[in-house]
Amino acid sequence: MAAPRDTAAPRDTAAPRDTAAARDTAAASDTAAPRDAAAPPDEPVEPADASGSAPEPPAPAPGAGAAAPAPESGLPRWLLLLGGAAAATIAIAGLQALAWLVAPVFLALVVVIALAPVQSWLRRIGVPRWLASTVLLLLVWAVLLAFVALLVVSVAQFAALLPDYADRAQFLINDVVADLNNRGIVSGQLSDLVEQIDYGSLVGLATDLLSRLTDAATTLLLLLSALVFMAIESSGFSRRVTLVAAERPHLPVAFGLFTRGTRSYLLVSTVFGAIVAIGDTIALAWLDVPAAPLWGLLAFITNYVPNIGFLLGVAPPAVLGLLAGGWGELVAIIVVYSLLNFVVQTLIQPRFVGDSVGLSMTVTFVALLFWGWVLGALGALLAIPLTLLVKALLVDVDPRGHWLDALLREEPRAPRTMRARRRMADRHATLASMRRLHSHPHRRSAGAGAADQVTDGAADEVDTPVGRG
Repeated sequence: MAAPRDTAAPRDTAAPRDTAAARDTAAASDTAAPRDAAAPPDEPVEPADASGSAPEPPAPAPGAGAAAPAPESGLPRWLLLLGGAAAATIAIAGLQALAWLVAPVFLALVVVIALAPVQSWLRRIGVPRWLASTVLLLLVWAVLLAFVALLVVSVAQFAALLPDYADRAQFLINDVVADLNNRGIVSGQLSDLVEQIDYGSLVGLATDLLSRLTDAATTLLLLLSALVFMAIESSGFSRRVTLVAAERPHLPVAFGLFTRGTRSYLLVSTVFGAIVAIGDTIALAWLDVPAAPLWGLLAFITNYVPNIGFLLGVAPPAVLGLLAGGWGELVAIIVVYSLLNFVVQTLIQPRFVGDSVGLSMTVTFVALLFWGWVLGALGALLAIPLTLLVKALLVDVDPRGHWLDALLREEPRAPRTMRARRRMADRHATLASMRRLHSHPHRRSAGAGAADQVTDGAADEVDTPVGRG
C-alpha cells in the first residue's frame, strides 16, 4: 500500500508545476498574440512537456516586425496619370491668368535671394537687425529700379533714333524688293505692297512700345512695393524655417537646394554677362554704331535669358548698323556678336550653368519656351530659377523622384573646379539627408536626430530667401 502512495505523490507534486507552466505559456501566448497578426485571438496553448518547462514560442515570420506596406490605390494607373495631367493643366492656366502678379513677385524674390548674403554678413559682424534689413531693402530697390530704368531708356533711345533713319529704311527695303523682283524671286504685287508701307508708322510703333513698357514698369514698381515687408521680415525667416522643419523637415532642404542653385546661376550669368557686355560695347564703338554703351548694357540683361539672349541682344544694334552704315556694317556687327555672344552664351556659359544648377542645355531651352509662354517676357528671364523651384519641390524633395534628376542634369563628369567639387559633395550630402528623413519619418530628437540635422543645414541654406536672424 506504501508503493502506490509513493508513486502518486510525484504526480500530485508535478501537477501544480504543469498548471503553472500552462499559465505561463498562456500568458506568453496572450502577450505575443498582438505582435503576430496572423495568429487568431483564441489560439490554444500547447501543454508543457514532461519535464515541466514551457515550450519555446515559435520564431516570428520573416518581415513580421516590419511595418505593413501601404495599401495600393484601387484606381488604375492611367486614371491617376490623367488626373495629374488635368491638375497640372489647371495650375498652368491659373499661372497664365495671374502672370501679371506672379512674374514680378518672383522677380523680386530672386533679387532678394541674390542679395540676402549681404544681410547675413551684416548680421554676423554685429550690425543691428533693423539696419541690416534696411540695407537689404535699399539694395533690392536699387537693382530693380536700375533694371526697369535700363529697359525704359533702351526703348526710348531706340524710338528716338528711328525717325532719323526712316528714309534710309525705306530706301533699303525698296532697293532689296526691286532687286528680288528683277531676278524673278518675288512678284510685282509684293513690290506694290512694299511701296504702300508708311515708314513713319515705325516711329509710332516704337512710341507705342515705349508707352506699354512704361505702363508695365509702373505696375511692376507698384507690385514690388509690397515686397518691402518681405525685406523687413527677412531677418526672422530662418527661425520660421526651423519651426517648419520640425514637422516637414524635407521642405527646408528643398528650398535650400533652390536658393543655392539660383545663386549659382545668377553668379555665372552675371560674370559672363559682364564679359559679353564689355566686349560688345568696345566692338560697337569701334564700328561707330549709335548708342554703343546702351546696347552693351542691353546685352548684359539679355544674357540672363538662356539660349536666345544672343538674338535679343543683337537685334537693335544690327538694325541701327544697317540703317547707319549699310549691309557691310550689318555683317560686321553680326560677326562680332557671333564671336562674342554666341560662343560665350551658347557654347561656354550653358556648360557652366549646367554645372551650377544641374540642368542640361535641352532642359534649359524647353524651360525657356515653357515659362515664356506661361508668364511672358519675365517668364523667359526667370526660366532657370522657376525651373529650379519646380525641380526642388517635385523631384529633389522626394527620394522616389531622384531617378528623374539624372534625366534633367548634364551628362555626369568630374567637377572642373574645387568649388564645383564642394557643390557636388554638398548636394550628395543633402540628398542623403533627404533619404534618411523619408526612411525614418518619425525620428525626432532634441539635437541629434536626422530631422534636426537637416533643419540646421537647411537654415543655413535657406538663409538665401531672406537671410538669417
